[in-house]
Amino acid sequence: MIHPTAIVDPKAEIDASVEIGPYAIIGRDVAIGPRTVVGAHAMIEPYTTVGPDCKIFPFAAIGGVPQALKFGGEITYAKIGAKTIIREYVTVHRGTEFGGGITEIGEENYLMAYSHVAHDCKLGRRVILANCATLAGHIEIGDYVTVGGLVAIHQFVRVGDYAYIGGKSAVVKDIPPYVIAAGDRAALHGMNTVGLKRMGMTNTTLSALKKTYRIIFRIGLTLNEALERVRAEVEQIPEVVEFIDFIKASTRGITR
Repeated sequence: MIHPTAIVDPKAEIDASVEIGPYAIIGRDVAIGPRTVVGAHAMIEPYTTVGPDCKIFPFAAIGGVPQALKFGGEITYAKIGAKTIIREYVTVHRGTEFGGGITEIGEENYLMAYSHVAHDCKLGRRVILANCATLAGHIEIGDYVTVGGLVAIHQFVRVGDYAYIGGKSAVVKDIPPYVIAAGDRAALHGMNTVGLKRMGMTNTTLSALKKTYRIIFRIGLTLNEALERVRAEVEQIPEVVEFIDFIKASTRGITR
């Protein structure tokens, strides 16, 4: 299952069911899980773990040394979750010691061509990065997030679950869960209603989130006043609590 032109380091741990295409390079201390396919000319560098059932397309570069001036060559890691698809020319860099030591991509993610995940990023489950989406270091992205093409996200930004970021946006502050954001600089454009319905969210839950959004962002209250009003007027279902907790935990500030 390994093409004769591929280069696989003897210290790599490759499951017997893995397919490795022509001229691919697999470095030392790499682990690749069952049924994963690595395309031609792809490169997986040391200290990278790739889960089962992944597809890595030609010319992707996974686990490279981080683009961080403070990086001193220490051993750090990159981890790719099960059933993740990594398309052509995607780059994923491993972590830094000062940033936690690991870049982690969750399960069932889809990284489209030319997207980039920098050091110490954490991506949840079923995240989509469209073509040329660019994540700076230390970014946290929740589950079921879609990041449009040509989006650039500033380091240390957090993006909440089920958020949708429109193409060609520049994101410099945290984006709450369940919302749509777009623009340079990115601004909020309401709830991700279509996406949430597709994911099976009930009308009752969606109504509570819309009311929460309206109180916080649309009627001119200070943030503390808005949060207190949400607690008093909106049923504290898990999604509303998550919305509030995400905002309270922000250190960069919230996109408005």
